[in-house]
Amino acid sequence: MTTDTKKIRGRPRVFDIDEALEKALQIFWKRGYEGASLAELTEALGVNKPSLYAAFGNKEELFMKALSKYVEGPVSFVRQVINEPTARAVAQRFLYQAAEFLTQASHPKGCMIVQGALSGGESAEMVKSVLIQYRSAYENLLTQRFEQAKAEGDLPSDADPRALAKFLATLHQGMSVQATSGADKDALIAIADLALNAWPKGQ
Repeated sequence: MTTDTKKIRGRPRVFDIDEALEKALQIFWKRGYEGASLAELTEALGVNKPSLYAAFGNKEELFMKALSKYVEGPVSFVRQVINEPTARAVAQRFLYQAAEFLTQASHPKGCMIVQGALSGGESAEMVKSVLIQYRSAYENLLTQRFEQAKAEGDLPSDADPRALAKFLATLHQGMSVQATSGADKDALIAIADLALNAWPKGQ
């Protein structure tokens, strides 16, 4: 367990870094970068601004640390789906797990990366750019997997691996928006099934 002790106005301020980062993650996930105020963050973390800055740096740095925690934890399944034996199985697991993840009651609805990259003012340009890079990274991962599938004859010779990866990414982003608007798991699974019905068959 990681702890941090800072002396503020003569009194020690002790808090659990991991626990505080998890709380920050939940706020950013729900509110977005700009929507999460410093007042809300310090209240939720149980620290004052000097303690927050001493432990995490500024708000942007805190968001980046929370984003890393998000990528390594809640959405780590995105990197695991490529291990499925066929391209269609990759697509199915990706969409089905997304449908479940995006609608779980245990955390904010939708995807933190998708929602955060949809809007933002000038003050959030750096954050928005990083979120777009994360989205591009998993598209590239899927593209590489589908290129392998095409080479193995699991996808037809005229298949476009990058377009298929972007197809799944676009579906995921739309499902995220639908989830934040109240769509449940069954509704998202139905969307996934429609997409899978159109999935190209191998040679």
